[in-house]
Amino acid sequence: MNYIVLDLEWNQGKKDITSDKNLPFEVIEIGATKLDNNFNIVDQYGSIVKPRLYRKIHPAIRDLLNYDESVLKKGRPFDVVFREFRKWCGEDYIFCTWGQLDLFHLQQNMDYYYFDRLPSPLKYYNLQEIYAKTKLGDSTKTPSLEKAVETMKIPIDGPFHSAKNDAFYTAKVFQKLSHRRLSDMYSVDCYQYPTCEEEEITIRHTNSIEYISSTFPDKKTAMKDSRITSMRCYRCNRNLKMKIHWFSNNSTQLCVGKCWNHGLQCGKIRFKNAKSDECFVIKTIEKIGKRDYEKIKKRQKDIQLKRLEKRHQKQAEEHAS
Repeated sequence: MNYIVLDLEWNQGKKDITSDKNLPFEVIEIGATKLDNNFNIVDQYGSIVKPRLYRKIHPAIRDLLNYDESVLKKGRPFDVVFREFRKWCGEDYIFCTWGQLDLFHLQQNMDYYYFDRLPSPLKYYNLQEIYAKTKLGDSTKTPSLEKAVETMKIPIDGPFHSAKNDAFYTAKVFQKLSHRRLSDMYSVDCYQYPTCEEEEITIRHTNSIEYISSTFPDKKTAMKDSRITSMRCYRCNRNLKMKIHWFSNNSTQLCVGKCWNHGLQCGKIRFKNAKSDECFVIKTIEKIGKRDYEKIKKRQKDIQLKRLEKRHQKQAEEHAS
């Protein structure tokens, strides 16, 4: 099996004036590096895509790119480039990316041009998450590729924010990461989310379990469903004794339960937008230590105090008026 380290550059329209809701982000460059089963770099791919919708580069994108519209005009249409890229990938491979967005935007562009969808559920390696977890000790952090390259002292031979260059740098980071538990560290892309209970996905890792739900009308309805809020041990599937009940932490929901055989476990719920204004849920239950438990407990207390302060402030303002 080969590893295809993928990187994309994309463009967008200006707000709602020129944007197409079916393709808000148009791929303008595909870059990739192929590694064999022993993590040796065996080939590279790179091609500029001639835009069909957004021919003028958005100012925010222009600040990142190392080329302008004159380069895009010399590119080839997406359907031509993607067919070539897919053939280059071969038959037996798994995608690797720095973050979650590249595969999402690739598939969105594929849908726009009526390509057959990628296999589902689509497993891939999120190297940004793996790097954060193994090197920084916190999988919730989102380190930049530039920072990882600098930290690992990887030689910089070309500018960043070129898809071919970024794919190569990501591959070099991948080579330096430990591969001992790699088979247990894959993610599942959620562009093709479950639409019914029969399609729901459960993924078991060594120290965690991940559940991807079908759709709900809204977040409130999802949180009333026992499939979403139940907490069972990632290992033995017994009900956990709740130590910290579900609470809102910015855009996620957190809780902590305990299995008397397998210890403390953190539950995390992330809501993802689906079509037709619906949502679906990604729930993870992961083994944690006492230090992580104390951090989550403190986080809950801080949020409760802030809410209490806001309530008192509002009451004081109402009383003063």
